Amino acid sequence: MANKLFNILEGISTLQVIGDPTNIEIAGVTQDSRAVTKGSLFVAVKGTNVDGHQYIDKATQAGAICIVCESLPNEVSSDIVWVVVENSMAIVGEFASAFYDHPSHLMKIVGVTGTNGKTTIATLLHDIFQEMGYFCGLLSTIENRVGHDSSPSTHTTPDPVSLQQNMARMVEAGCSHCFMEVSSHAIDQYRIAGIDFDGAIFTNISHDHLDYHKTFKNYIVAKKRFFDDLKPTAFAITNRDDKNGEVMLQNCKAKKYSYSIRSQASFKATVIEQDLTGMQLLMDRYEIWTPFVGKFNVSNLLAVYSAAVLTGEAPTEVIAALSQLKPINGRLETIRSNDGKVAIIDYAHTPDALENVLKTIDEIRTRNEQVITVVGCGGNRDTTKRPLMAQIATQFSDRVILTSDNPRFEDPDTIIQEMRAGVPAPYTSKVLSITNRAEAIRTSLALASPSDIVLIAGKGHEDYQEIQGEKHPFDDHEIVKKEFHA
Repeated sequence: MANKLFNILEGISTLQVIGDPTNIEIAGVTQDSRAVTKGSLFVAVKGTNVDGHQYIDKATQAGAICIVCESLPNEVSSDIVWVVVENSMAIVGEFASAFYDHPSHLMKIVGVTGTNGKTTIATLLHDIFQEMGYFCGLLSTIENRVGHDSSPSTHTTPDPVSLQQNMARMVEAGCSHCFMEVSSHAIDQYRIAGIDFDGAIFTNISHDHLDYHKTFKNYIVAKKRFFDDLKPTAFAITNRDDKNGEVMLQNCKAKKYSYSIRSQASFKATVIEQDLTGMQLLMDRYEIWTPFVGKFNVSNLLAVYSAAVLTGEAPTEVIAALSQLKPINGRLETIRSNDGKVAIIDYAHTPDALENVLKTIDEIRTRNEQVITVVGCGGNRDTTKRPLMAQIATQFSDRVILTSDNPRFEDPDTIIQEMRAGVPAPYTSKVLSITNRAEAIRTSLALASPSDIVLIAGKGHEDYQEIQGEKHPFDDHEIVKKEFHA
């Protein structure tokens, strides 16, 4: 780690430095005043809810010896080095990167952004490179990995200091690659500042996170900034099947590529045949069988293949490794009962994702079975997608049960009522509302006959339900398995 403040400041744009940084030893970098210890560098960030400048006194009292801020306090202690910057939020990652000796410069870093597919693509990239003999890191919604060692994740993209700390651990452990999800929040809040990306993947943009971004345009602009900031030697891969793919490449200095399952692109794939057990694909002239199902997974696998090839791997080796991959937990995951019922658990929590999953089921089904969908919407999130979710569920299902997801601090019954507003009048008779999620799942399985398909959407891999600020143990898988083996 770069402990000398003078070295940390090298290459970082500052407006003013008060005090002598030459012989100052920095013990750590943080933007959280509660984490300040003796010798810390504290960055006072003007966040969306809290202004870190209000906690400068607290930080200095806790032992901070360097304060990075946008405006100086009325009294400036001579015992502390003060660094004034234009935008403190945008600079945290650069300070953290310098403190941890720029770990992203020592690995190949590929970031994945988009509304849907980020977790699947980032995780599969990690798995495929491990399969090809590399030692890799992963930063995802579900977990963070160093090689095969895994720890639970708390955010899609961690805060900038945690990001650099995680990457430093990966370098120390011998990782050659790191694959990570890049959320729109993280881009907007500069959490990825200081990371030297070698490649970026854009999957798609659909209706999500408008509670934060307010408008769809703002959401697109946030995603685009990730591509605008890429270096010329990096690669940028966009999904040509999403109309916003080309938008991402405007003003992008990186080498530009595209992938598609519908039109001409740098990388192409088509489905030869598929059922609930998997698909036979033609991918970039190579045939491959995979246990993944659905066109959106064809797109995900194609993005993985494209990124691996552009990272420098031989296409034949990538195809061989791809054939060994297994579906991600909670992503179109199939559980079968002894009498032939099929339960599919999927993380789909946006209108686009839910439609993709239901269309996939519709493509594979024989028409001799019912499709029963259990779905809810999260509380304290974008409310405008709630009626859309219900509308899509009723459009592609024979029966629908609206239920609770993660209500957080909202009344789940109110959320369900807002979803019901999207149910077209002719379909109201096939929609039930059951607030208790466990009861809703049990009811759906009881309504199903042998060979029927029950989709349980929204939570996927999650093993909790968030209610009034507490995470209560809850796993869709456990409910299904208990009912199937009752």
